[in-house]
Amino acid sequence: MLSVSTLLNLSHYVLSSGILLVSSISVLSLAALYVFQRKLVYPSTLNNARKVVDTPAKYQLAYEAVTIETDDGEQLQAFLLLHERKDPAYTNKTILVLSPNAGNIGLFLPVVHHIYENMRYNVLIYSYRGYGHSTGTPSEDGLKRDADAVMRYITSNNQLSQSSVIPYGRSLGGAVAIYIAARYGHQIAGLILENTFLSIPKVVPHVFPVLSPVSWLCTEVWNSEEDIKLVSPQIPCLFLSGSEDEIVPPEHMKVLYDTVSDSIDSQRSVVKIWREFKANHNNTIVAPGYWDTWEQFAREMVVPIGK
Repeated sequence: MLSVSTLLNLSHYVLSSGILLVSSISVLSLAALYVFQRKLVYPSTLNNARKVVDTPAKYQLAYEAVTIETDDGEQLQAFLLLHERKDPAYTNKTILVLSPNAGNIGLFLPVVHHIYENMRYNVLIYSYRGYGHSTGTPSEDGLKRDADAVMRYITSNNQLSQSSVIPYGRSLGGAVAIYIAARYGHQIAGLILENTFLSIPKVVPHVFPVLSPVSWLCTEVWNSEEDIKLVSPQIPCLFLSGSEDEIVPPEHMKVLYDTVSDSIDSQRSVVKIWREFKANHNNTIVAPGYWDTWEQFAREMVVPIGK
């Protein structure tokens, strides 16, 4: 279970976390919606998040500061936390943490601490371009390039490439996780999604009903509804949904859960687990039972390489 101090830190994180599309959009003109939507979808500067980024040292964690270069020349800030492979308790599993759309990776370090210290998994967490100390400007194409670069890094790292990699994404991070699982299925051993949307245009009518007729103006799409069809049935999936999510309709997660099985060979069983919590978009992560479910899935459903 999470300690009280960690829960308090997580509560601070979820309270400071942004939403997919900030509420101020409702007073913007349609032209402004089209022109400034990237700033609305990727509010990377909130709470001084481009300047101040905590490191794992704040939580007394040994780590390596890593810079990952993308194919278009951006530099991504990342933290790598590895366990000793010769340790009898070594799990040989790595959690690739994919953050929501607001703040920076420093705000997610209480979660990293729990995954690394209590569950004993390796952790790799990075800032998307334009977030934290990563260079560039965020966009759907850019974040996908970032994901490609991170997967190349994992392949090049001797220890990570020999461990079972589990992408764990919340909200926007879930869309990135689905992209990775769909494109790099041979490198992925499990997938954990929390409060993830079908696509951004399909979120707009829920958050701003008045804008429903012009949701086609969204150039940032993240079509997870289609991408999840490409996820291999050999990859076990965990879906964590807040039943009172006020940002992403809970039915989005249910459709993703249902869709992931559409292309499954009837001769092959698939592991996909659905868990719903009485929580909203930002506090699902601290709902009772959340981490018990998370840990049970990672421990029992994901087989470490070599076993």
